[in-house]
Amino acid sequence: MAQGGAGRRAVLGAAVLAAGGGALGLGAGPAAAADAQPSDAQAHGGGGGYRELPYPTVIGHRGASGYRPEHTLGSYQLALDLGADVIEQDLVPTRDGHLVCRHENEIGGTTDVADHTEFASRRTTKSVDGVSVTGWFTEDFTLAELKTLRAKERIPAVRQRNTLYDGRWEVPTFEEVLRWADREGKRRGKRVWLHVETKHPSYFRALGLGLEEPLAKLLRRYGRDRRDSAVFLQSFEPSSIQRLAKLVAAPRVVLLGAANTRPWDFELAKEPRTVADLVKPEGLKWIAGYAQAIGPTLDLIVPRDAAGKLGTPTTLVRDAHARGLILHPYTARNENAFLPADFRKGTDPNAYGDSFGAFRAYFALGIDGIFSDNADTALLAAEDFRPGRRPR
Repeated sequence: MAQGGAGRRAVLGAAVLAAGGGALGLGAGPAAAADAQPSDAQAHGGGGGYRELPYPTVIGHRGASGYRPEHTLGSYQLALDLGADVIEQDLVPTRDGHLVCRHENEIGGTTDVADHTEFASRRTTKSVDGVSVTGWFTEDFTLAELKTLRAKERIPAVRQRNTLYDGRWEVPTFEEVLRWADREGKRRGKRVWLHVETKHPSYFRALGLGLEEPLAKLLRRYGRDRRDSAVFLQSFEPSSIQRLAKLVAAPRVVLLGAANTRPWDFELAKEPRTVADLVKPEGLKWIAGYAQAIGPTLDLIVPRDAAGKLGTPTTLVRDAHARGLILHPYTARNENAFLPADFRKGTDPNAYGDSFGAFRAYFALGIDGIFSDNADTALLAAEDFRPGRRPR
């Protein structure tokens, strides 16, 4: 249940002080029934569904990645302490089949693996979704080996202060995150929502490391596999979401990149549709057959012109809502370099711009939520659009 504006602001202030189908051969199909009921519905997945979340919903993008190295328990904890409604995880596998939280399977930029001479020979070049990538890859490490590494800031040139926390946390497994979320749910007396992405699912399935089955197994084990579970399952590959729809009933989100691109599973299947086709009414109707939401890039909602300023909004919000889909676009960040030109301040690309102005522009269009690296900023901006519970 959503808190009132004043109440949430008070809580936020205290927290800040304390924290310092068919086309792809994978039809939607009926979702599997839950294997078991959890003993504590508040801490696990049972309870009100996603439409009970505050509106607009603030999703901690990779945790609180504006302030801590991404996809660490420290980043997740801070996002929760700052008041994020949902915390995001990206999943990739280890060689021995464990799901770990990294934005990419290449970990040279987010861990200290380059400093480990014992792993120097594992540096290699691979083609991931048609892109040549050089570095170290989670699928070449056992979980025990991966646990010898420490996480670090991904973009230190932009977020130099975050480097203070380099080496403080290890790479978490998704099961560790589920346990953390259950502990925090019990401590706080309310469920901790997660937003979980399968990364490069076709690539990993070709390696014999399919993501969906082990993910579904964990969701069932921790009682997060039902329609009202406190979890969203997301992927840029529609076939991954269709596969998950056959395994669990948890809410599902199709992520959408640039309009002129095609999902990688479409490329593999020689499916001609692009993202531009999927955001048309007929494409949205197709998505609504197996998913409850879309996660479009913000540019699909309001394109930017040649100067980087916001242009005329598209009809995507209206069209998606007409087909019963909610929208969780990505990604809002405070730094000038990431903001539309309308909201930049000064000439330093790493300085904060008018992110509140940007949030207002997006929230005014009726989006249901937003991914943000800065949950505290997003929450304060969302307060102006939270007169009560989400409209029915």
